[in-house]
Amino acid sequence: MAGLKFAGMDDTDSEDELPPGWEERSTKDGWVYYANHDEMKTQWEHPKTGKKKRCAGDLPYGWEEETDEKGHMIYVDHINKRSTYFDPRQAFTVEDVVVKPKRYDGNTAALEILQGRDFSDKVVLITGGNSGIGFETARSFALHGAHVILACRNLSRAIKAVGLIQQEWHKARVEAMMCDLASLRSVREFTESYKAKKLPLHILVCNAAVCTQPWSLSEDGLESTFQICHLGHFLLVQCLEDVLRSSAPARVVVVSSESHRFTDLLDSCAKVDLALLSPQRKEYWSMLAYNRAKLCNVLFSNELHRRLSPHGVTSNTVHPGNMMYTSIHRSWWLMTFLFSLARPFTKSMQQGAATTVYCAVAPELEGLGGMYFNNCFRCLPSIQAQDQSSAASLWELSERLVAERSAGIQAL
Repeated sequence: MAGLKFAGMDDTDSEDELPPGWEERSTKDGWVYYANHDEMKTQWEHPKTGKKKRCAGDLPYGWEEETDEKGHMIYVDHINKRSTYFDPRQAFTVEDVVVKPKRYDGNTAALEILQGRDFSDKVVLITGGNSGIGFETARSFALHGAHVILACRNLSRAIKAVGLIQQEWHKARVEAMMCDLASLRSVREFTESYKAKKLPLHILVCNAAVCTQPWSLSEDGLESTFQICHLGHFLLVQCLEDVLRSSAPARVVVVSSESHRFTDLLDSCAKVDLALLSPQRKEYWSMLAYNRAKLCNVLFSNELHRRLSPHGVTSNTVHPGNMMYTSIHRSWWLMTFLFSLARPFTKSMQQGAATTVYCAVAPELEGLGGMYFNNCFRCLPSIQAQDQSSAASLWELSERLVAERSAGIQAL
């Protein structure tokens, strides 16, 4: 003990804390060494514990090694615009890493879930990624290295969204592509363009939706809310199925809503009724159409998981948050007014994107699907949403509608 006191090693509260005059550094390949400035020497062993340590993993995404004007190695954090001589990996040496399962909830932001993770080897496709929850999902992945593709109806808005992300991180790999879910022709053209890029597809987020819009028919002769929220996504996944399977393990995340609980889709024969999904003008109520489309989302995701999980592709459905304030309500002044009143009590867009991101990347969900999540927790959807026969019936109807429109048959 006297020797430690003479050396100044008894002045620290922790055995891992360095004594005065010592500094912890790391080599380029991550091995930690110790420099004694008083004696002008270096060594691999910790001066108190005698242990060797190595940094865990690569540099966090956004960090780069550079050399200053004196030739010394510095570490630059481009996202937070700062630099340091301290290797950020030294905070996570192999002896210090303790893997603890993290718990997320309704207050969690998407960026928190991705913190410290590098997705530079992943390709993420997001429909409707130019605004709202979709934009925050895209931004979160792009800032963590993923190659992100925004599939959007309005290409100019999508290009603007790309610019906003790249302003925040100049090396973000994000691009916009035209895809109008209200047009099955546009969906097919998009998937052909995507395949021409020869890219894999590790995460597909079916996010785009419309709500409370006036009755209208798509160019395919179907009610627009149903086609945009469900059938367009159904065809998108169908056309990209081979890419998803070849990219396995791959995940599909379908953004639904708690409003799926307040409707049904079945006729008197317990089959999914197209007259309910694509009603005539006189039988149309915008909110009910949205509810039915969101129920389709859950049924579709469950059946998709059943069919593709044996091939390494899983699918889950999420509810992004109660009374989420987005532009989705823009078609109805009353809903806009109600959302404006509730805005102080709603989630942020980052919090709204959290459950989507969680289902897309959570290690504990690897290989698991056919589930419904709210606030990053699994919960039970409605009784009908759990019905496998309803999911199969919707799938068969969707296949028939897509096939008929492909053949030019417009009659309902």
